[in-house]
Amino acid sequence: MSVDNNTTDSLDQFFNHCQQRVESMLQQLLTSAPNKSGKLQEAMAYACLDGGKRVRPVLAYASAMAAGSDLQRTDKAAAAVELVHCYSLVHDDLPAMDDDDLRRGKPTVHKAFDEATAILVGDALLTLAFQTLSDAEQDGIPARNCLAMIRTLAGAAGHSGMVAGQAIDFEAIGKTLDVEQLEAMHALKTGALISASVELGSMCSPDLQDGQLEALRNYARHVGLAFQIQDDILDVTGDTDTLGKPQGSDNALNKPTYTSILGLDAARSKAVALASAAVDDLEKFDQRAEMLRKLALFVVERIH
Repeated sequence: MSVDNNTTDSLDQFFNHCQQRVESMLQQLLTSAPNKSGKLQEAMAYACLDGGKRVRPVLAYASAMAAGSDLQRTDKAAAAVELVHCYSLVHDDLPAMDDDDLRRGKPTVHKAFDEATAILVGDALLTLAFQTLSDAEQDGIPARNCLAMIRTLAGAAGHSGMVAGQAIDFEAIGKTLDVEQLEAMHALKTGALISASVELGSMCSPDLQDGQLEALRNYARHVGLAFQIQDDILDVTGDTDTLGKPQGSDNALNKPTYTSILGLDAARSKAVALASAAVDDLEKFDQRAEMLRKLALFVVERIH
């Protein structure tokens, strides 16, 4: 299947094409470098390959298209955000954190291997993400853009982004949060990396126009929050086989969620309203942003 800057007829086709692209890039990254620890390399591949929806890489590709870039130029950015996402899942699943036994329909890394290996896998995937972005200049992305992409991903992944959100989430167990506090937490824990995915994709374009980046940031903020609300809904309404992780795990840990605070119906309404706002954020973009529009709706309609 050939996909260029023109939109495809089907979101499913676009998803599948992007998943294949990022899977190939991840395979290359995880197998090309010499690794003296076969166990570590095996565990890194186990954590990253053949699993997950790849929503963040797909957002990066769709954002690049909206900004006038092509998909090949975006491969490393897409892989970098997925590497950070996979690292975060490996560490989140550890006994000291969420203590989950199942992820993406198979045993978590610390169960399939051991806790020490899982910690090292997370460390390795995180650093590989930044190494990958530093090499993006080879794909024709200006050095200043590569530096901006590294800065964006570091901010989203670190103590002012995803890690901060996870720390707040961990401290909030058993506590009562209001909607504003919950939104602030998830803007860091989930939204920061989703925003980075959209931003990195747009930065791959040599033709990014003034005002486009800010519109895409607004889009990403709305989509990121809608994604988290849908996650909370699925934790209540889904089943373990479909979700690929234990159903009801947030409730079992007594974590504050949108469904526990707002109720199921109100949470659904809020997610739909956020998806609609995300589509409105793209008003000034042409048909090349059609996949981003469809992705906003997909986020609140997905079943796993």
